[in-house]
Amino acid sequence: MRPLRLALLIALIVAATACRSGNVKPDIAPVANVDVPRFMGDWYVIAHIPSYPEREAYAAVESYALRPDGRIQTTFRFRKGSLDGPRKTMRPIGTVRPDSNGAVWDMQFVWPIQAEYVIVYLDEDYRQTIVGRSKRDYVWLMARTPDIPDTDYRARIRQIEALGYDVSKIRRVPH
Repeated sequence: MRPLRLALLIALIVAATACRSGNVKPDIAPVANVDVPRFMGDWYVIAHIPSYPEREAYAAVESYALRPDGRIQTTFRFRKGSLDGPRKTMRPIGTVRPDSNGAVWDMQFVWPIQAEYVIVYLDEDYRQTIVGRSKRDYVWLMARTPDIPDTDYRARIRQIEALGYDVSKIRRVPH
C-alpha cells in the first residue's frame, strides 16, 4: 500500500507542477544560426547562474566535439572549491534539435532526462557566447579565452538581464 501512496503523491506533485501558470515565461529566443562544427572546441565559463554541481566550480571549461553519429560529446572540466581543488569532469551528450539551425540542443546528463540548451548570443567570430534556458534558471557566459575585457563582460551581463534573468544570481568563475 505504501508504494501506491508514494506513486500517487509523486503523480500529484508532477501534475500540479505541470499545471502551474503563474510564472510561465516565453521560450528564450535562440540566435538565428550556429555553424555547429565551428562552435566545437573549448569554451571557458566566464560567469554563470550555476547548476548544483557547478556552484563551486573554478577554472571551468566546456569542450565540444562532434561524434560520428552527429551528436555532440561534451566534456565539462572544473576544479571544485578552489583553483587547487580536486578535478571534476562531467560528460553529457548534446543533440541538436532539428529545425533549430544549430542553436538549440538537448543535453543529456542522465538517461532519459534531457535539458534544454539554447545559444542565445554568439559573436560573429565565435569568441563569446551566452547559453540559456527558457526557464531562466541557468545561464552560461563563455569565451574562447579564460578572461574577457570588462566592457564585454558588462555588455553580456546586460544581455543576460534583458533575457529575463536575475543577474544578482550570476557568479563569475575564477580562472
